[in-house]
Amino acid sequence: MVVLSAEQVHGWDNFTMDKESIASIDLMERASLRCVEWIESSGLLNHQFAVYCGKGNNGGDGLAIGRLLHEKGCQVEIYILEFGHLGTHDFQHNLQRLHTLPVNIHFLQPGTKLPDIPDETIVVDALLGTGINRAADGLMAAIIQHINASKNIVISIDLPSGMFCDLATIPNACINATVTLSFQCYKLAFLVAENASFFGRLFILDIGLADEYLSSITPEYELMDIVIASGIIRPRPPFAHKGNFGHALLFAGSEGKMGAAILAAKACLRTGAALLTCMVPQDGLAIIQTALPESMAIVASKTDASLPLPSLDMYTIIGAGPGIGIGESSAKHLHEILKASTIPMVIDADALNILSKNAEWLNLLQPFSILTPHPKEFDRIAGLHDSDFARIATARRLAKKYQLIIILKGHRTLIAMPGGRAWFNTSGNASMAKGGSGDVLTGMITGLLSRGYAPEQAALLGVYLHGLAGELASDIHGVESVLASDIVENIGKAFQALENK
Repeated sequence: MVVLSAEQVHGWDNFTMDKESIASIDLMERASLRCVEWIESSGLLNHQFAVYCGKGNNGGDGLAIGRLLHEKGCQVEIYILEFGHLGTHDFQHNLQRLHTLPVNIHFLQPGTKLPDIPDETIVVDALLGTGINRAADGLMAAIIQHINASKNIVISIDLPSGMFCDLATIPNACINATVTLSFQCYKLAFLVAENASFFGRLFILDIGLADEYLSSITPEYELMDIVIASGIIRPRPPFAHKGNFGHALLFAGSEGKMGAAILAAKACLRTGAALLTCMVPQDGLAIIQTALPESMAIVASKTDASLPLPSLDMYTIIGAGPGIGIGESSAKHLHEILKASTIPMVIDADALNILSKNAEWLNLLQPFSILTPHPKEFDRIAGLHDSDFARIATARRLAKKYQLIIILKGHRTLIAMPGGRAWFNTSGNASMAKGGSGDVLTGMITGLLSRGYAPEQAALLGVYLHGLAGELASDIHGVESVLASDIVENIGKAFQALENK
């Protein structure tokens, strides 16, 4: 599924109307009918409804929804924000249709007392939609605050009123929706954490827009889903041997942080690497060899950073960062690896924190290296950001500038590609919000690269598999009780789920 901008969504409507010779009022009716069908299927028709409308096409949707709910036998009150002009053509058309029915229509003007909202009434928010270009203010902002103060169930149509499709909404007034019914595709606003409290539960309703439009545009973003992930999977050939699946080097661990090294190492092997060598401090050598006998190990000196770096020639891929700390020795080893490596690397955790203190080292990374920061790690490298939207834009810019793949971790993880394309991941859940989950992802992507996947494939597949393994782990242990090691133990089942798709 694609993620479109407000302009592209508007273009899709127009394309469909031209192709099908359908009037805009009829497309509005189609969208409104889908909303009412959702309300009916959710068992909500036994409620009263208060429909709040602006005078744009989103308000036209609201009027049509109010009429259709009335025809279903619901008690409906319509509230229209009055600010001195007639509204759009389709809004006026739907208003005329309502005037023929015994439905109460109230016009809300500046200076008038806003109506009380009875406790059992469901609010339908159709004040503002995708096309807004400025923050809600005046009476509009007052109505938004009034609805939010009611604590009633709120169903927002298209977008919660006050929310921008492609820009940050905070700190502006915005409806706190219980449910948002949007149309045909995701918008960027639904994929950022800062908006989650505004749109509530999200449902994307198919209103039958013409699919041909999508081949005529370049989507802003795409969604990484199970269909795409299963298409990337490559079966292991039956006559394969361990020489076919690479030898990964993982620079990980330090005193008190060997758990990170173990998680990343296990994930690397579970994801398909044939051979793995862990570069660990002397006092971590026995730990890694005991916890993971399948891995080899070499020593990264903790006390003598002047010791020569082992040759990197034998390794297919290098992952660096989980648990290494940010001390002088770790920084020196990382710098030497960056200078010596001639292949893309996976950079995470403390390796990212070291890079943030040595920004010029970014130029040492080979093209298509993969960085996997969470938002705070990303800000340490790229500077503070005041919104998720700004952070996403910077990640895409830096990915192009340095020819890197940047995986900006979150509930909907962003994967920004060197060529400018960007993806949001759809797998995973809140069970994974625990220490060690990121170390597992580092190991998984390192394993996929060792296995022979191209960097773009490894990034997309690794992020999706990671989330899917987390979902499978939560099915077993519950959302609260999943450990990072449980994610590792479900990597095999995640592969099987994709292979059986």
